[in-house]
Amino acid sequence: MSDPAVGVLYPRNITPAGLGDWTDGEIVRAITTGVTKDGEPLFPMMPYEMYNEMAESDVQAIVAYLRALRPIENEVPDSEISFPLNLIMRTIPKPYSPGPLPAKSDTLALGKYLTTIAGCHMCHTPIDDKGKTLPGMDFAGGFEFFLPTDRIVRSANITSHFDLGIGAWDKAYFIGRFKEYADSTKNHIPVSKDGDNTMMPWLHFAGMTVDDLSAIYSYLKTVAPVENSVEKNPK
Repeated sequence: MSDPAVGVLYPRNITPAGLGDWTDGEIVRAITTGVTKDGEPLFPMMPYEMYNEMAESDVQAIVAYLRALRPIENEVPDSEISFPLNLIMRTIPKPYSPGPLPAKSDTLALGKYLTTIAGCHMCHTPIDDKGKTLPGMDFAGGFEFFLPTDRIVRSANITSHFDLGIGAWDKAYFIGRFKEYADSTKNHIPVSKDGDNTMMPWLHFAGMTVDDLSAIYSYLKTVAPVENSVEKNPK
């Protein structure tokens, strides 16, 4: 990614070839605090702020999975962050503060946990010009994604508002919206000429279990409705 206001960002090689000399603890620290093995901060496009609350068992599972990947030799340049962001990003990391992994039987606690670590709250809550979430706008949509084509895509309102959010959705419909992408034939679905583009990673979340999606739905139904009409694809 290249942006004059941000700089040039290069995603790191996180196969065993790129992490070969990293300890498990150093990988955990990078995931949950945004600090590399050399003590350098990661740009917060890596969503370590939400992973900061991830249960230890989940982080350890991610580390084990990364260790099991096929090593791919690929030298990646260091990111070049523009001033003053290169200084500001040093103030963002904070110590890892893991929470407990909610029991499957505690549906609302599990749903809240999953909406945090899956980025639902982060991507569906609008922010101010300093990057802070707007008060009273949790899950109300309108977070802006700037595309390389100079277009903007905004996230949807997923509060329980009946008309502007997902208040009219039942659980089966909510789960079905994700599971329709579980079939590999749906990997490339063209956007119709007048259709809305989206940054929603449907293909990734389609792999969630029905129980996890159900927990997310149940939690979102408890979120206060917010009257926020979102123009998802402004011209």
